[in-house]
Amino acid sequence: METVSENVCFDGVQGVYTHRSDACACDMTFGLYLPPQARASKVPVLWYLSGLTCTHENAMTKAAAQGVAADLGVALVFPDTSPRGEDVADDEAYDLGKGAGFYVNATQTPWAPHYKMWDYISAELPALIGAEFAVDLDRQAITGHSMGGHGALTLAMAHPGRFASVSAFAPIAHPSASDWGRKQLSAYLGEDQSKWTLHDTTLQMREVGFDGPVLVDQGGSDQFLDLLKPEALAEAMAARRQDGVFRMQKGYDHSYFFVSTFIPDHLAFHADALGL
Repeated sequence: METVSENVCFDGVQGVYTHRSDACACDMTFGLYLPPQARASKVPVLWYLSGLTCTHENAMTKAAAQGVAADLGVALVFPDTSPRGEDVADDEAYDLGKGAGFYVNATQTPWAPHYKMWDYISAELPALIGAEFAVDLDRQAITGHSMGGHGALTLAMAHPGRFASVSAFAPIAHPSASDWGRKQLSAYLGEDQSKWTLHDTTLQMREVGFDGPVLVDQGGSDQFLDLLKPEALAEAMAARRQDGVFRMQKGYDHSYFFVSTFIPDHLAFHADALGL
């Protein structure tokens, strides 16, 4: 692992690091905010998974999360959204390839050699930060925006007992029934839709749910509502009697202005679940 940068931020440290990823077979970059409490003891971890076209940097610089995290004593992890490098497959469209890993393990050509974001987020990166930094992996929570909201929710439901809580901002909620999903899941996983189920939040909510509290915020003026399909997730949560809240926020769009407005609510929600 190499340090790209470290900056003092709210008396903690906002770092950016690179390392060789075995899962993705390339160099990967991530951001990690350690609050000041990490100088004295290990701190709980909140994962933030970003959306289409993003890198580790978008939420790190636009979500305005570090100040609240410093007050609460929570570390923030900002992974990249896909593998990168000259030999990594890409597509001309913004919603496939680099910046659009969809948090799955690709099985199809040309994506399979590098696009293993499910393994990277669920196994490799946690092991790395647990070994290198003062974080407590027994106390984890996860959130994300758009494609990252899809990733946060599906990863949380697939790993019962790992995350104390899960939240999402405008998640891609029902990709099997959306143009933001059918294109990517078929490209990465093939045409057998039974292979898609693990990566569809609505289907997973119907089948297994989450063993903790859920918070979902959706902008009422989001320009991508037809692609996100939030109503499907809201109905699945209600039908399952899921411990959670789905909030439609009037007037808000899909941008980081929306995320930064409600990130304090989400951090407080996760802090409560983590016992802080």
